[in-house]
Amino acid sequence: MRRVGLTFSLNDPRWGRDGGGDTPSGNQEPNRPDRSNNPNSQDQKEPPRGPQGPQQDGPPDLDELWRDFNRRLNRIFGRKNGGGGNGGGTNNYSGGSRGSGIGVGIVVAIAFLIWLATGVFIVQEGQVGVVTQFGKYKYTTTSGIQWRLPYPIQAVEIVNMSQIRSVEIGRSSTVRDTGLKDSSMLTGDENIIDVRFAVQYRIKDATEFLFNNVDAESSVNLAAQTAVREIVGKNKMDFVLYSGREEIANELVTSIQRILDGYKTGILVTSVTMQSVQPPEQVQAAFDDAVKAGQDLERSKNEAQAYANDVIPRAKGTASRLTEEAAGYKARVVSQAQGDADRFKSVQEAYAKAPGVIRERMYLDTMQQIYSRTTKIMVDSKNNSLLYLPLDKIMDRTRSDASTPAPASGAGTNAATGSAAADDATDVDHDRSRAALRNRDRDSR
Repeated sequence: MRRVGLTFSLNDPRWGRDGGGDTPSGNQEPNRPDRSNNPNSQDQKEPPRGPQGPQQDGPPDLDELWRDFNRRLNRIFGRKNGGGGNGGGTNNYSGGSRGSGIGVGIVVAIAFLIWLATGVFIVQEGQVGVVTQFGKYKYTTTSGIQWRLPYPIQAVEIVNMSQIRSVEIGRSSTVRDTGLKDSSMLTGDENIIDVRFAVQYRIKDATEFLFNNVDAESSVNLAAQTAVREIVGKNKMDFVLYSGREEIANELVTSIQRILDGYKTGILVTSVTMQSVQPPEQVQAAFDDAVKAGQDLERSKNEAQAYANDVIPRAKGTASRLTEEAAGYKARVVSQAQGDADRFKSVQEAYAKAPGVIRERMYLDTMQQIYSRTTKIMVDSKNNSLLYLPLDKIMDRTRSDASTPAPASGAGTNAATGSAAADDATDVDHDRSRAALRNRDRDSR
């Protein structure tokens, strides 16, 4: 190896010089004049060579460089004996030619192996390699150590299939013609709102992604803008602002994916995140007032519902109680009316049998009811004498005597005697009253 290094040393001043070919062997120096035997060697100088001589100080000749390179290869591979003179020049020349061919072949073989080694590539987990041959799709590789034909025959493009990419839709720049933001759009009830959201996507087909896409981010952006304007234009503003955000996000995923599949972009939309949905800044104050009014409306509804939940059960309870009381009153009145009707029927039957007696009895009962509640004065119209009979007091005393219990001893006997006397007096009074009534009745007749 040291010999090879010395042979191909770049510091050798003889590279590309004409004197290299006169060297009889690889280890011998060229013939030089012996200055030690020349007495004038110290004072003599080698005259400069003219235009016809070799230029030692000029740049090396490329042809000479190539010949020197071949000669040095011959010294390594083509030399068969250590010596050589003028007589062996022909054999050395033929051996050098064969050695030169072998050396060039080895160099070419090494270069070819290195060229083949450049076709080795590594595909990481979650990635695929798309191999093209002269620019045309050839095949797709999986993860691991792979090999392809080296450049310029085949080339490989590594595509990350597991990476989640994101694109934000809705810029804050203002359109000069309208004075609105680029994210502004019309709703179904002709209101303007600003919608901003982010689309997350990944690659599902590496071949379509590479060959059908010029700019994947731009494709997703345009598809998302088309989808959101279509969806928002079909719904009302309140639905978009409040209750319909999640539903709109799901519809956006489906609509964007449908548009991208139509162009075979090889992109899979994983999710859509709604970031901001609000009215334009010009009407923000009025919109806030409307929102507060809506909140007040909801609060009033809740309070009214709470009051209704408190009052309605009590009203239902009161109505149920009144219904039951009315049913009881109805049953009592109907029963009483039926009893009165039955009693009247029985009286009517008895009256039909003896009308005079019944009429007299009814008259007496009626008069008894009337006079029992009034102060009565009895006057005898024939004798013009005034007979005062306090019937009410007599009847009250009679009731009180009847309600008083009888004593157990002799006092009880006296009380019984007194009661008997009172009863006799009462009977006398009753007889007199009846007689007076009969006389008055006769006189009136």
